Amino acid sequence: MRVLLINPFYPISETPSPPLGLAFLAGALERAGNQVILLDCVVFPFNPDFLASMIRDFKPDLAGATAVTMTVDHALEVLAEVKTLDPSITTVLGGPHATFCATEILQSCDQVDGVACGEGENTLVALTKALEIKASWEGVPGIAFRQGGRVVITAAPPPADLDELAPPSRRLIPLGRYRALGMPISMTTSRGCPFKCIFCVGRKMVGARVRYRDPIRVVDEMEGLSTLGFHQINLADDLFTANREHCLAVCNEILDRGLKVKWTSFARVDTVSRQVLEKMRQAGCTTVSFGVESGSPDMLRRIKKGITLDQVVHAVQLCRDCGIDPHASFILGLPGETEATLAQTLAFGERLKSMGVSHGFHILAPFPGTDVRERVNEYDLQILSDDWRRYHANRAIIRTAEVGPETMDAIVIDGERKFDEWLGDIGRLREEGRATAEEIWPLVRLEHTVVIYDMMMKRILEKKGIWPAEKSDAGDDRPLEKLIQRVSGDLDHPPERIRAAIEFANEKKHLLRDTTEGLIRWSWVDYL
Repeated sequence: MRVLLINPFYPISETPSPPLGLAFLAGALERAGNQVILLDCVVFPFNPDFLASMIRDFKPDLAGATAVTMTVDHALEVLAEVKTLDPSITTVLGGPHATFCATEILQSCDQVDGVACGEGENTLVALTKALEIKASWEGVPGIAFRQGGRVVITAAPPPADLDELAPPSRRLIPLGRYRALGMPISMTTSRGCPFKCIFCVGRKMVGARVRYRDPIRVVDEMEGLSTLGFHQINLADDLFTANREHCLAVCNEILDRGLKVKWTSFARVDTVSRQVLEKMRQAGCTTVSFGVESGSPDMLRRIKKGITLDQVVHAVQLCRDCGIDPHASFILGLPGETEATLAQTLAFGERLKSMGVSHGFHILAPFPGTDVRERVNEYDLQILSDDWRRYHANRAIIRTAEVGPETMDAIVIDGERKFDEWLGDIGRLREEGRATAEEIWPLVRLEHTVVIYDMMMKRILEKKGIWPAEKSDAGDDRPLEKLIQRVSGDLDHPPERIRAAIEFANEKKHLLRDTTEGLIRWSWVDYL
């Protein structure tokens, strides 16, 4: 079988990383003997003509798209285009949103033939086998489909043994584009979450029992990723520190190999200790992110977070003592939010800031599958929109009895303003020559990212990066200078910023120059 996997558009402001879930699916499908290609709309602008050429050349039997709530509309648009181009292609939608809206999607979206619910590796492999022999889908585990005017949802497969899964096929992902944009690369050491936070779908997607990968396999993968030139690896486990022995075993394996790599992880404040954090730091961990959610003890109890503010303070202080940067995230607009609980959260955020802890605010997005959405009538919570594109958690789509969306938006906007002011301060120091290269790097890196992303999504290199070779193009510097001149008029950025970004991309080998067939041809390094 030939399978086309689709990663729908995801805003660059959300710091996307290469689609790990699709890489795992691709690995499982390839191991089962299927041919797989991947269309990544995050770093390639979606173009119906390009999709048509992919379908014409590859002739997929199956097209599968993944989606979170914020991206589901675009995933559905791409699948609709697939069906328009070739109605015979079987289409499947997966991911958390599809899992918990399977019936609704199948009843209202003709472009979707089936929904893969939960973990997708075993489901998609079983589906390709059923399609190959034209068997009933009733024997495919974890699939939802239409049959005789009704929606059928088969029983979920057993949770995958993580050490038995095929390695993720990252070679199909345009890793070079993510690297050029300064995005991190991610991997996992476990799946599952034993906690019951009412705003999260993680437990329902992958189970309450945490399954762990062999630490040797984990570090094998990490060692391979360390050669790809990404500035850091994100351990995307729901909770890397859930099991002390597993965490220490991974760290010890890194240290035993002498592997030098920077990585980050997520943790709960009640699962870290000085010994664990010291070992993590020795093994290369630079940042640990904690979901604190609220500065109100009552709110923490209401959302079933199971932590205390004293534990938060203790955990972040341990991080500081051990040389790890702690980050705290808060969620505004949780059920029962009041002006008083908001004030407690803001005050606690300032307390953490005084301890050297970075922190940020999001606003509750009641995703399908979460307890807050399924039992909204039992909570002090009103959902204001089912426009899935608004479920990015940066603007309010909910309200409580005492707190409206304007109040929550104002807090997030104020945080965005302060971040912009911080960047502005760096910019002034740069202009005055009073900052080191290290101090201005956050601003410079952001400027590079914005220009490079604009070039990618406007297909600037494809349009302006090709020209007949001339005598004036001789030498290493001249073609780059000519490229800068040719593209500058198509980009709405200061000329010096465009030049700096392109020179940076060339220096870091994110750009590739080909001089065959009498042409100068510039392109991004897409695959690593």
